[in-house]
Amino acid sequence: MTTGISAASADEAARKLTIVNPPNLYNPSPNGYSTAVIVPANARLAYISGQGGRDDRGELSADFAIRVEQAYANLRTALDGLGAKPDRVAKLTIYVVDHDMSKLEVLTRTVKTMFGEALPAQTLVPVPKLAIDAMLFEVEAVVLLD
Repeated sequence: MTTGISAASADEAARKLTIVNPPNLYNPSPNGYSTAVIVPANARLAYISGQGGRDDRGELSADFAIRVEQAYANLRTALDGLGAKPDRVAKLTIYVVDHDMSKLEVLTRTVKTMFGEALPAQTLVPVPKLAIDAMLFEVEAVVLLD
């Protein structure tokens, strides 16, 4: 029986993340994340340490939105260093100091810009402080490697 999928595309499909948003649960996609992500069997994973909003000079902007954008740019640089693309990120964990709804809007917009339709599973953890007093935000990732 022929499935219409070539061996190359079947192999490629077997190496992709599968996003699962069950219809009987709240749809989290508008908020920038997925309910669950399935990693293929025998996958190699990488864990990217928390990326904050420091720029390449080690400076932090006073603006929360700029810090978040910089942190995601730093995450993208880490992904590039692994040879991975954003659609290979299975899980994000976000830490936010003094979290409120205005910060959530910035986070949602930034995640959707970076990940598009391939929204990873995600957990946001409000915290009283991070490793460095001036930090307000940090994002870590679990990434599927080829």
